[in-house]
Amino acid sequence: MQSVQIVLFLVAVATVVATFAGRIRVPAPSLLVVAGVALGLLPFTEQIHVTPEIVSLVVLPPLLYAAGEELSWRELRRLWRPVTLLAVGLVLVSAAAVGYVTTLLTPLPISLGFVLGAVLASTDPVAVTALGRRLALPPRLQALVQAESLFNDATSLILFRIASAVAVAGGIAGWSGIALDFARLAVGGAIVGALLAVGVSFIRRRTEDPVLESVIALIVPYLGYVLAEAVGASGVTSVIVSAVIIGAKQHELTDSRIRLQLTAVYGTVIFLLESVVFSLIGLQLPGQIRHLAAAERPWVGAVVVIAIILVLVRVAWMVPLTALAQRRSGGRLRPSWPVSAVVSWAGARGVVPLAAALSIPLTTATGAPLPHRSLLVVLATGVIVISLVVQGFTLAPLVRLSGLAVAAGDSQAEYTQARRRLTEVAAAYVEQLGDLEAASPAVLEQVRRSLRIQQDLDQESEDLTDTYGQVRRDVLDIQIEALARMHAAGEIGERTYRRLQRRLDRQHLRYIDE
Repeated sequence: MQSVQIVLFLVAVATVVATFAGRIRVPAPSLLVVAGVALGLLPFTEQIHVTPEIVSLVVLPPLLYAAGEELSWRELRRLWRPVTLLAVGLVLVSAAAVGYVTTLLTPLPISLGFVLGAVLASTDPVAVTALGRRLALPPRLQALVQAESLFNDATSLILFRIASAVAVAGGIAGWSGIALDFARLAVGGAIVGALLAVGVSFIRRRTEDPVLESVIALIVPYLGYVLAEAVGASGVTSVIVSAVIIGAKQHELTDSRIRLQLTAVYGTVIFLLESVVFSLIGLQLPGQIRHLAAAERPWVGAVVVIAIILVLVRVAWMVPLTALAQRRSGGRLRPSWPVSAVVSWAGARGVVPLAAALSIPLTTATGAPLPHRSLLVVLATGVIVISLVVQGFTLAPLVRLSGLAVAAGDSQAEYTQARRRLTEVAAAYVEQLGDLEAASPAVLEQVRRSLRIQQDLDQESEDLTDTYGQVRRDVLDIQIEALARMHAAGEIGERTYRRLQRRLDRQHLRYIDE
């Protein structure tokens, strides 16, 4: 098959799978991986080879960027301590544990064992975000899981680059050299991402063309990745930092029309990329297994043990962390075991580890083939598949069992209360216009009636005059600003904020002059 035909075929399969996943209430990423494994068993799929560049350069940047933009800046500031402990400390411990266990179970030397550990040490923001859309986790816990999955990718991939360089060179690097490389990659990537975010914010504040805004939004992830890699820094860190900064300023940079268009454009792009990449994860495994040497065939047991080790390390790291947080809160937080269980089980592996696994060098510094590379890729992909399938299918039941799930009634109550507040703000503004005689009483009465019935001129009897449209635009602007203040003050959660913002944006679009 041609590459384009393969991609189109995977998109078609993914669309069907995603549709059925919604109907049978299972996570689409997990079902896509299963479908990919089934397709990988077919004869024609032996011709499919995914290069590292396709995953790391074409697929990864926009997926990381989209996950970063969804992260709540307010929650990130509150959770920076546990996020740091998870994104740095847990990654290092997980990489060491996997590296050591791998050398005991397989013929891999210690240097390659740590390469595998670095590949699998991080959870995946794409998988976690995709799975998290189906879960009703408390806002702070959801932010913790998403923030960890973003920033531990940067740590893991930086560690992977260092471990790969050591394995290729065939030597042992000193701790000072490793620390220096780590700092250079991490700090350099953060600086590039921050500078890019500042530049993009400057441009977007002066852009009102939805087409240009869409183009900018699509090229920023790739630009951040390429610029950082060009100066020897971490492209992943650059993309994540720029996404978080721009996402926090999104309200200031766009208007209703642009936000709606960007949501539609980016939603389509992310669906296509997620669909293809999760299918590819499963699709690659059967072909990789066929290329293993005879001495490397007993890989199944090692994959299962490594997957278990990763979960056990997370549990061992999370239990004391959540217990300490509960003690510091004076018992105000939930009991530690449900939080530990959910956060530990939410650590699914996915796209980022796959990109790292496919990027394992083919040769050593002497030009000889890297020994056991096929086994490394099979072990990494096998653990990713187990993680997405087992944890993906069981995470939602675990959340319900733990009692952490936010009740639908509570979420709806927050939404209803926020809508009531916004209506009160709008009504107060209309009364000010009446006191100032800034519009005719008839127009103001129409606006009051529209606010009372919470409809957007759905009744034909309403008169859409220029004055009425202007007043309604002003009222919606006031409501959008009030919504942003409520979100910044922590009065509403991220989900309620985004839901109400889309509602107000759709209403505002009706009154924009063509």
